Amino acid sequence: MNFDPVFALSTVPTIAGVIGTTVEVTVLSCIGACALGFVFEIARRLGSVPGYTLRFVIDFIRSTPALAWLYFLYFVLPHFNVVLPAMLVGVLGLSIYFSGYLAEVFKAGIDAIPRGQSEAAKALGLSRADTIALVLAPQMIRNIAAPAGNYFISILKATPYLATIAVPEMLGRAFDVASETYRYAEPLAVAGIILLALALVAAKLVRLLERKLAQPSQR
Repeated sequence: MNFDPVFALSTVPTIAGVIGTTVEVTVLSCIGACALGFVFEIARRLGSVPGYTLRFVIDFIRSTPALAWLYFLYFVLPHFNVVLPAMLVGVLGLSIYFSGYLAEVFKAGIDAIPRGQSEAAKALGLSRADTIALVLAPQMIRNIAAPAGNYFISILKATPYLATIAVPEMLGRAFDVASETYRYAEPLAVAGIILLALALVAAKLVRLLERKLAQPSQR
């Protein structure tokens, strides 16, 4: 079957119409992954959970495929009378999967802060929680902004997985068009090109962020 450019162009409005869903899932999943990853790292530093336990949890999350988390939340939890909307499952699944990687980003961001900052806060009588919130966190955000941006792109590229659980993102809509027309090459190509364009735009924004954050250190 030959590739039909005219038919491919006719599918653009349908597939592009769910770009908002793709971006929404990406943003919410990035926020969720950052929040959970930060909790992991703070719990490790506060000692509220044994270090070896958190190390196992983080390694387990990172070693488990993203699809496994999505399938578990969408297909297994209903057997325990826990039924979640597909959109929520998608956000939770990607948040859990990428939280393992973001936890290491937060670790590196905190380790990059000079030890004297914590010692000065301790000398001033700040509690450990206040030291983290008022001294370490602001500096950490600067250190992790660019790496977190790169994981935002990774999450964006992982959103097609959500087509397997009927989330109406671009790949899922492309498969809908394909199942109705029995033509797969055109809608899948369009979905891939749009996703590539979004990823390139996000990558450009991350590079701009990296340059902006590097400016003070160059003065």
